Amino acid sequence: IESNNTKSSAPLLTQRYLRMVTKDGHSTFQMDGAQGQGLAYLRDAWGILMDMRWRWMMLVFSASFVIHWLVFAVLWYVLAEMNGDLELDHDSPPDNHTICVKYITSFTAAFSFSLETQLTIGYGTMFPSGDCPSAIALLAIQMVLGLMLEAFITGAFVAKIARPKNRAFSIRFTRCATVTHTEGKPYLTFQVANTRSSPLTSVQISAILYQEQENGQLHQTSIDFHLDNVTLDECPFFTFPLTYYHSITPSSPLAALLQREAARHFELVVFLSAVQEGTGEVCQRRTSYLPSEIMLYHRFAPVLARSAKGEYQIKMENFDKTIPELPAAADSMNPRTAKEIRINGQHVDSFQLSETGLTE
Repeated sequence: IESNNTKSSAPLLTQRYLRMVTKDGHSTFQMDGAQGQGLAYLRDAWGILMDMRWRWMMLVFSASFVIHWLVFAVLWYVLAEMNGDLELDHDSPPDNHTICVKYITSFTAAFSFSLETQLTIGYGTMFPSGDCPSAIALLAIQMVLGLMLEAFITGAFVAKIARPKNRAFSIRFTRCATVTHTEGKPYLTFQVANTRSSPLTSVQISAILYQEQENGQLHQTSIDFHLDNVTLDECPFFTFPLTYYHSITPSSPLAALLQREAARHFELVVFLSAVQEGTGEVCQRRTSYLPSEIMLYHRFAPVLARSAKGEYQIKMENFDKTIPELPAAADSMNPRTAKEIRINGQHVDSFQLSETGLTE
């Protein structure tokens, strides 16, 4: 019993290879023990189709039509059996007998007739009789249900192809974040790029820091990010890579990064929302950064350059590259001693002696 309790109290976020949100934005949480979960899924059939992978979508598409054809093939066969059409010679039927569907003498023929009816490819050898009310009623039911099925499946395909989530795949985050220094102040930075030429508008960035507490609960803290010297809450134009900054002040939840004293594992989840210029729909892209994916005293390599014609170019091969920088805190942490150089009693130059070396 003790071993089971020890195992259950293991930290949630410190397990190897475990993260709450994957780099491409998918959640890794699993729902366990929820009541009525299956019924809730069935009530949201449209949402299930939208979340399906394409291979399962194609399977559902094919299976739904085949099942529909089979069900009505059985009904046509039962109708022929009840009407006594299976044992008759359809070329020379009795004068007092009305054949409901011409030439349905087997289940294969019934399936063929169901297929022809659903796809409206026209009646040839087999056709329903206008003097059989049961055949006309069954024909109407199959056509109505078939049209409803086609409308639902076709709408699901169109919605899945045109949904905003597909546009979000063209938004790319850097694999790592960096802690860089600007004017002596530390900033946590990451970059995001729009890999398509069509711009996005009204770009908004938000971030949540997840930390595990001693009681095993997850603590959520909002982290603010901003563009360099941009006071707007949203970026109105997103076509070239953007760099977002978070000022690491003593009150920041990420202040422990500078001292490498992050006592507990944490995960920084970043959300980007943007509006598609052509459709006006909102798309969202997510990613996450673990402590091992935050590089101290680094900055991102430049990605913007000019061509020989003076046009701007985006060098995506430099998008994830970082450049080491001298820790800005080292100058203030190391004591310095002022020294002078004199030749024949005359002042020539001065320098400062520190633990790391000479500084002019």
